[in-house]
Amino acid sequence: MEARLQRRIQRYGWDLAAATYEPLWRDQLAPAQAELMACAGLMPGERVLDVACGTGIVALDAAARVSPGGDVVGVDLSGRMIGLARRRAMQEHCTNISFVRADAEQLGLPDNHFNVAVCALGLMYMPAPERAVLEMRRVLRPGGRIIVAVWGQRSSCGWAELFSIVDAEVASDVCPLFFRLGQGETLAEVCLNAGFDVTAQTRISETLVYSDDDQACDAAFVGGPVALAWSRLDKSARERARVRYLDSIAPWRRQDGTYRIPGEFVIVAGSIPSRIQPSHETSNDRLAS
Repeated sequence: MEARLQRRIQRYGWDLAAATYEPLWRDQLAPAQAELMACAGLMPGERVLDVACGTGIVALDAAARVSPGGDVVGVDLSGRMIGLARRRAMQEHCTNISFVRADAEQLGLPDNHFNVAVCALGLMYMPAPERAVLEMRRVLRPGGRIIVAVWGQRSSCGWAELFSIVDAEVASDVCPLFFRLGQGETLAEVCLNAGFDVTAQTRISETLVYSDDDQACDAAFVGGPVALAWSRLDKSARERARVRYLDSIAPWRRQDGTYRIPGEFVIVAGSIPSRIQPSHETSNDRLAS
């Protein structure tokens, strides 16, 4: 898909999902976000960039950790997500944080400005995640740190049939390579190729818990990446998609009607190296070292 079109799909899709995203996904994504923040090791006085910040959950956590003296900038492609994040910052009287609508592949921020860059489950949606990681490196100061999290392998995510189910009803092309970064050491290699030393790699298994059919379907279709495609389906197409999705997650439905669906996350931490790597050294060599 042409990159500009993919970005438009992501922007308007997340605009549609903004209001329901947090109620439907905050608890499900909390383990990955907590692990990311633990890897970040934020300290008072640091400047932090949160890429694909959404409604500001991670950014606001970071703002508390770097206070006093530090500050956080959150960027997201969705204007509605940014609006919700700003509103929450005001409600929480958080003054060391700002939010900007921006493309992660072209941040428009100054070089060598931040101590830490984080991206919690946003890279999978970008046309060129490698370019986004290069942008994060550009805006980091010497010795700066990067921590990124993505969904893991397709086979480890019980909800993964969602994309093919929606694509069978409408040509959405939402996330054609969604699970690529979660395979093997792909995410670590992306960071290495952008010039980072990888300091930690973590793969964690979690369970997505839903109270009933409606909550499971709302999370899949309304509060996530296929929201734009879902909005274009008529009533009969939505019913077909819903039935197929419930069939796909039926193995994880309990007798009381609740769901416990397996999920996996990959988290990679890195830093800008203090030495220049020999030109003959490959990313595989660095991963093994």
